[in-house]
Amino acid sequence: MDVLGIDVGGTGTKGAVVDTGSGELLTERHRLLTPKPAMPNKVIKTISEIVEHFSWQGPLGCGFPAAVRHGVACTAANISEKWIGYNVEEGLEQATHCEATVINDADAAGLAEMHFGAGRDHEGVVLLITVGTGIGTALFVAGRLVPNLELGHIEIRGQDAETRAAEIVRKREKLSWKKWGKHLDEYLNTMERLVWPDLIIIGGGASKKHEKFFPFLTVQTPVVPAEMLNEAGIVGAALASVT
Repeated sequence: MDVLGIDVGGTGTKGAVVDTGSGELLTERHRLLTPKPAMPNKVIKTISEIVEHFSWQGPLGCGFPAAVRHGVACTAANISEKWIGYNVEEGLEQATHCEATVINDADAAGLAEMHFGAGRDHEGVVLLITVGTGIGTALFVAGRLVPNLELGHIEIRGQDAETRAAEIVRKREKLSWKKWGKHLDEYLNTMERLVWPDLIIIGGGASKKHEKFFPFLTVQTPVVPAEMLNEAGIVGAALASVT
């Protein structure tokens, strides 16, 4: 089944038509800047422009930076707090006239990795961690998603974990790969003690340079880089509409 996948990020909002059977993009990605401030009406308009770009009239799936329950945003990560309590699915359907499914963005990336990437055919407990502007998490048990686990916001050393271990912290504070890798390692060890996964998949922007910080990780659980890279959010968002 072909579905338009949309990935709403802190910087850019991207979309492409996806073959949900193979995970392949059937079109080039189309990217627009995410409005700042990322207010509901402005982001909905941006997504509508992507829908219009593809002249799309079928189902669409949207990966969104919030905990999403029954289509409603319950949190607001790197977007306006005006989203909290907003029914994103209804807003998208009214604006685009497409049947919409909305899912947490990290959960979307996780679906893509479990179906077509580093977690495919893995029946144990798999934890995907997206490391970029923030930290997102997606947990799978026997292939089934446990939705909306915002474990990037647990407290470590009195701070929100992503304020220490997100990739943007390394860039902003000009940390060496070793020093930042130790921050991430502390976070991964905390995750290991909480959920005892059989596999940890590192996604997000940091995964592209995993060879620079993987040597500094001491966590016992096997850690592998994500395979879907920039396509994960789009593919997973599309999958959300058919799974």
